Amino acid sequence: MTARLLDGRVLAGHLRTELRDRVERLAATVGHGHPPVLAILGDGHHGAASMYAASLERAAKGVGVETEVIVDGDALVPAIERLNVEPRVAGIVVAQPFEDVAAGRRLVEHIDPEKDVDGATPTSAGRLARGEPAFVPATALAVIAIIEEYEVPVAGLRAVIVGRSAVVGRPVFSLLLARDATVVVCHTRTRDLAAETQRADLIVAAAGVPGLIRGEMVPPGAIVVDCGINATPDGIVGDVAFDEVAPLAKAITPVPGGIGPVTPMMVLRQLVEAAERRASAAA
Repeated sequence: MTARLLDGRVLAGHLRTELRDRVERLAATVGHGHPPVLAILGDGHHGAASMYAASLERAAKGVGVETEVIVDGDALVPAIERLNVEPRVAGIVVAQPFEDVAAGRRLVEHIDPEKDVDGATPTSAGRLARGEPAFVPATALAVIAIIEEYEVPVAGLRAVIVGRSAVVGRPVFSLLLARDATVVVCHTRTRDLAAETQRADLIVAAAGVPGLIRGEMVPPGAIVVDCGINATPDGIVGDVAFDEVAPLAKAITPVPGGIGPVTPMMVLRQLVEAAERRASAAA
């Protein structure tokens, strides 16, 4: 069996073209020539957060969205309060993790839920868990976007998520459940993890452990989505041992080049949708 490659770079390219057109229309019709703005806040101390912020800046530039980047711990709360009321600011993202994790979480709580385009606030999480329309954490939304792009049928599948974080595992659970999958959430402390993954039709690996999902853990014909982005001496690798799993899987995302390129586009898609809703309400 040769796995179908679920290439996120192709999807990201399609989204870039679509969003660029929508941003141009927004700028022309309601922005007086000015595109919507994405505000990105961080503390500047964590490499992963800085890389995420940089990827958002690049992606925003690619679709014509302006960015405002603020890296100043003492000024972040006043900055969010200002950004919440600025009409041109359609979305606010706090690039995490913070060096002070608790401070990062508290900061997120200041974001206006209507500008929470990375699905980070408790309001967004609650709406998603209740099955209501909500902003969704971008990586979780990227999982669904790439599945839908490649027309992978989800309804009725047994989906096993490996990872329980608030930004991937938990929201992916809600998104798959809403699409009629039967969903099991596992993690690194699950007893006999292999027994769970061997029963899966769809595996979403999001534990942050390089090579956690080995070939012997994957049933032939499974669909495997790898959300891991792990820096190792050999470069960036996923949570899935790709060379072992690809010969068994029906379809698989690569790392890099799978979920990674799609994630910032999900932030921008939610930002554009928020800006369009605001424009429609004001019309």
